Amino acid sequence: MTEREQELIKLAEEEVEKNKEVVEHDPYRLHYHLMPPVGLLNDPNGFIQWNGTYHLFYQWMPFKTGHGAKFWGHYSSEDLVNWKHKPIALAPSEWFEKNGCYSGSAIEHDGKLVLFYTGNVKDTDGNRETYQCMAVSEDGLTFNKKGPVVNLPEGYTAHFRDPKVWKKDSEWYMVVGAQSEELTGKVALLKSVDLTEWQHLGAIAGSGMNGLGDFGYMWECPDLFELDGVDVLVASPQGLKAEGMKYQNVYQAGYFIGKLDYGRASFEHGDFMELDRGFEFYAPQTTLDQKGRRLMVGWMGVPEQDEDKHPTIAHKWIHALTLPRELHLVDGKLLQVPVEELVNLRKTALVAVNDIKLSDEKEEVFFEERSAAFEMVLSFKRDVASFELDMSDTVRFTFDASVSVFSLYRKSFVTGEWETRSCRLQALTELRAYVDTSSLEVFLNGGEEVFTARIFPDGPDAAGITVSGAGTIAELNVWGIDA
Repeated sequence: MTEREQELIKLAEEEVEKNKEVVEHDPYRLHYHLMPPVGLLNDPNGFIQWNGTYHLFYQWMPFKTGHGAKFWGHYSSEDLVNWKHKPIALAPSEWFEKNGCYSGSAIEHDGKLVLFYTGNVKDTDGNRETYQCMAVSEDGLTFNKKGPVVNLPEGYTAHFRDPKVWKKDSEWYMVVGAQSEELTGKVALLKSVDLTEWQHLGAIAGSGMNGLGDFGYMWECPDLFELDGVDVLVASPQGLKAEGMKYQNVYQAGYFIGKLDYGRASFEHGDFMELDRGFEFYAPQTTLDQKGRRLMVGWMGVPEQDEDKHPTIAHKWIHALTLPRELHLVDGKLLQVPVEELVNLRKTALVAVNDIKLSDEKEEVFFEERSAAFEMVLSFKRDVASFELDMSDTVRFTFDASVSVFSLYRKSFVTGEWETRSCRLQALTELRAYVDTSSLEVFLNGGEEVFTARIFPDGPDAAGITVSGAGTIAELNVWGIDA
């Protein structure tokens, strides 16, 4: 570790300690989601299970609640439930990363934990250079930087970042989010036999390719993996225009189902499908764990989407990561299911009732005790024609079978007015919600659709919910989750 890196890490640690009290006294501090100890968190990085332990890194700006020269923060867990904050993994100390250790991924090789990330460099005029870099660790805590392993290939602007690396047979492959010289979003594919010398094979997906028309000016954070015999490409395109219920956030995160021809370096795929219908979800990353599960974590935020207006800024921090989700492929669609280990978060049974007959009269369901953090599961009989659930003063769910639409309403933390996100849903059979102090993750029908949002209630604790509609709630269960 160089002297400059030691100096930057020391400054970041001092910033954590200096602001610890003000951060921890924020009433919107989350109970069971991963957050920065101070400053700004964004993309999840380097998600991997290595030597039996899950490691999850994240983009981190410790010195302010805005973006800048990012570090890699680091969490680890034995069970995906209890996470420990670890020493800083990467600091932007070297010439090839002086303006930020940007997003990337992790692999295991020869018993070592290997990180790949983008080194961001800008000159005094703001001109950008980009390098895909490698760092190696033998203990999972300290990382030896090997420097750039990929320079910018021809045909792209310097918006070339977020390497995701995996092994196929005896060779290594990397996808990188990119912008072509024509200012269109692309995903580039590279190949290596030794992780240090990489051959650029070309763009395999992007705007104007594979049947897509104009589809954004930059694609960030690509992730390509095999699931149940097909290949899935996850990406976060920038520059899509809203279409009805789709593409309602400033930037999107979604996936394509297809097949990667490794020999021809081509990827035939179907339509783009959004991963999450909520207000805050971006830059997800997946890993394959030792149980054979494909797990995913996303950033509970969106770039340039009212980031400067989050209430937590007053307490010197902003943003969080989603809970880990297991991916399943069913009828050509990715289903997202909260990992089974999350049942261990349940502490106190707050509600357990059966056969609630819904009507236009709103029925209040009171919790056994007030709770700022809880899991709520509702299962419905097939007769549900409409449904509304009001939660605190900030969140409302509605479903209307006559038009096959489910909607999430929240009070905007910018204007105080109600705003909405919606999706088509043929029937409502299950609603599972993880509510934290200032976050919400809703899984419908076993993960058929998912809504993620930050919420900022006027009051600190929920005392119950209100339900109405037409049909029957077969079961309603709520469990409190302790800090």
